Amino acid sequence: MADTVGSLSTCGLAPRKQIQCWTEALEDLCGHFDIDPLQASSLEARINYATVSRLKLCRIEVSQHRVAHTVSRARLTDHPYIKILFQTHGISYFEQDGRHIDLMPGDCLAYDVSSPHTIVSPSLTRHDVVIAPKELLRERGFRSARMSACKLSARAGTGRIAHDFVRATLDEATKLSPGSAIGVADSLIDLLLLPLRDADMMFDRVGPEAMYVRAQGFIREHLRDPDLCIDQISMALGCTKRYLHMLFSDRGMTVSDYIWQARLQNCRQELETQPGKTVTDVAFSWGFSSSSHFSRMFRKYFGIVPSSIHKALQSSQATNAS
Repeated sequence: MADTVGSLSTCGLAPRKQIQCWTEALEDLCGHFDIDPLQASSLEARINYATVSRLKLCRIEVSQHRVAHTVSRARLTDHPYIKILFQTHGISYFEQDGRHIDLMPGDCLAYDVSSPHTIVSPSLTRHDVVIAPKELLRERGFRSARMSACKLSARAGTGRIAHDFVRATLDEATKLSPGSAIGVADSLIDLLLLPLRDADMMFDRVGPEAMYVRAQGFIREHLRDPDLCIDQISMALGCTKRYLHMLFSDRGMTVSDYIWQARLQNCRQELETQPGKTVTDVAFSWGFSSSSHFSRMFRKYFGIVPSSIHKALQSSQATNAS
């Protein structure tokens, strides 16, 4: 199943406890926010959530309220996320960097959580939300430290397809194996970026940025192939090896660095979620041909040996069993 699946409701709690409970729930998801029920006597809120690989997905219903990430709390490191919100019921008013955006059912809002903002919902609202680490977007070519909020349509085209995938993932999260969760998350973030690309917001349609995104996509699709190399990538994309080297060196790495780092991240994910697999099995399944080479690179990249993850999991399981 997905890494974490659960639900929470403030119904039946005392008003002050409701606000505290909801504040803590949001903080667990993406950082601290101030909550104001807008003079209402209670804050009726419900959330169903799932963590799928590195993505957090939520289905939220809240009575009238105001949520704010204020200037006094603004620190990029505290909220390193991009949030993609699909409004499904009610009206909300979003404000960030002097921009005001009205949200109605069928609208999609993508914005940088780290930048101070407020969302006011004067009555009951429902929305589906995807919270994505900025790191995940940077891996797909998004290099800006902070993005401007963008309203898109989820009523048709790529926006609707993306929202349908989000809903399906939330509905089926409990049925996902750890390995499937990684693949679903990768597909989902790529799909969510389609309406943003259509808006010409984060990517150029042509030129180096687009080619870099294509190269990343090809690498991710062939990451398990032990023979994956720059010759194979350049041939598939129809560009020279020198051009590929330039695309990645502009971002502070080599093509080989990107491939091995992506493999190591996937290996760690499997080691942490699939304790039944041996270190060697995981390493070989992600394109490594030597367990000793894998262990050296893993330790260099993460600062720990891969076997320590297994030991930690076994220790945790033994503690839970006792």
